[in-house]
Amino acid sequence: MFPTGFVWGAATSAYQIEGALTADGRGRSIWDTFCSQDGRIVGGDTAEIAIDHFNRYREDVKMMADLGLTAYRFSVSWPRIQPDGSGAYNSKGLDFYKRLVDELLSYGIDPWLTLYHWDLPQALEDAGGWPSRDTSKRFADFAATVHAELGDRVRNWSTVNEPWCAAFLGYASGEHAPGRREPAAALRAAHHLNLAHGLAVQAMRAQNPDSLIGGCVNVYPVTPATDSEADQDAARRIDGLQNRFFLDALLKGSYPEDVLADLSSLSDMEFIHDGDLATIAAPIDMLLINYYSRFTVSGAPGGAASAAAAPTDSGSPWIGSEHVGFVNGGRPVTSMGWEVDDSGLMEMLRRISDEYPRIPLYISENGAAYDDVIGEDGAVHDPERVAYIEAHLRTCHAAIESGIPLQGYFAWSLMDNFEWAWGYGKRFGLVYVDYETQARTMKSSALWYADTIRHGGLLGRAQ
Repeated sequence: MFPTGFVWGAATSAYQIEGALTADGRGRSIWDTFCSQDGRIVGGDTAEIAIDHFNRYREDVKMMADLGLTAYRFSVSWPRIQPDGSGAYNSKGLDFYKRLVDELLSYGIDPWLTLYHWDLPQALEDAGGWPSRDTSKRFADFAATVHAELGDRVRNWSTVNEPWCAAFLGYASGEHAPGRREPAAALRAAHHLNLAHGLAVQAMRAQNPDSLIGGCVNVYPVTPATDSEADQDAARRIDGLQNRFFLDALLKGSYPEDVLADLSSLSDMEFIHDGDLATIAAPIDMLLINYYSRFTVSGAPGGAASAAAAPTDSGSPWIGSEHVGFVNGGRPVTSMGWEVDDSGLMEMLRRISDEYPRIPLYISENGAAYDDVIGEDGAVHDPERVAYIEAHLRTCHAAIESGIPLQGYFAWSLMDNFEWAWGYGKRFGLVYVDYETQARTMKSSALWYADTIRHGGLLGRAQ
């Protein structure tokens, strides 16, 4: 049984589900531009319709209520609210989120709002994007705008979702929008995404100190393939860039010295101004943790091919450590090629709890993609996903029992959706979506999760 008050949620993001890319004055985002370019998205898919949540949100919220969710984590579309990324807000765009929040509250579902899940207004990218310091300031203004309008009914806020992805997949490997392959620019982007978080926290605190605000990081335990010095160094490097660069900044107000040394050939770090790290480490109320898998790495000459390849042609996101290879650790994998390892979740929860200032923790994303189909009985049976979630929830329970301040869990994702560069080929949802008809069908994992929520815990091994 989980503690009373444990948050049972599911998560989505605006660009992956909303569609309606030109409705009510929405501006263009970097993902709109990226999807329009040949070869960027598997199958040439776009999010023009996605799963039509913009028009079907009432149906979707009713489904959340049927599942028994106590919380729903969603993001707002920056270009829907500020079409050019700055200036006056678009009231029609903001009204959509007011309607969504009101609908959630009418069912007793707590809205958890994420301000940025990668859909930067194209106008800001044209002005330099995240490598430009000014984008951080524009984000703080955006955060203040949204918070001023929704802070009376939304209590839980997060700033930037997975800044690692936005910086290094967007500006180093080019796998994500805006598709740039500029390692030095990616490093600047990473710092400015961190700075945007801190500036947004300050802006929202000034408006309402009672709001609960957190940062959101995607973490991976990193294991060396062997005990060799090269593999040990590879693990240190990848852990530094993936985990410590963001955790240390948010929770300690510093960047790891060894990571800065690894990156010294790319930059003299002149973009880190006096006072930036104090701003980035502005006090927060919670840390949101996205967890999916473990990395096993090798620093041997030549490296190994990545265990989970990118869907389209792209470079390496591992700036300063491009020589590191990612190897298969011998575990079962999801359809994304990601290894299933719930022990890694415990490893990261314990590490964060032990090595950083104590703070409430939430699993804000956790889930798996599998090749789901509707069976002859009209149902979607996904026992692998049930087993995945069950194992990770057991780990969450064990973490709580050991004294780690874990207070909630959000499954990724509520529904099948547009999976970025993979298009519609990967299904993470608890709910199956027919992309032709937009019909929603609860998978067996959704029914299992609803039963778990209803009982407040895990009653037995998943079947």
